[in-house]
Amino acid sequence: MKHGPPAVPEVAHDVNAADIRECLMRLAAGRSEGATYCPSEAARQLSREWRPLMQRVREVAAALVDEGLLVCTQKSEPADPLAAKGPIRLARVAKG
Repeated sequence: MKHGPPAVPEVAHDVNAADIRECLMRLAAGRSEGATYCPSEAARQLSREWRPLMQRVREVAAALVDEGLLVCTQKSEPADPLAAKGPIRLARVAKG
């Protein structure tokens, strides 16, 4: 019997929004307060063909930002994951 992490899907269309949401939140929870991560980290964990997944990852990230669960920045300034052009960073919301 094999143990270890689940297999990464070969193609991006095999990944659903719930999987993306869980991955984004897991990455945020694994960071210290104030630490950010690139959404491509989630895409890379979810699919070998991660680039086509990036728009969906940003869409789910935008929903999480709207829900107040994540913050999105670009060049250390608040940003909209869907409107921002170029790299963005995500982080969990600071407590307090």
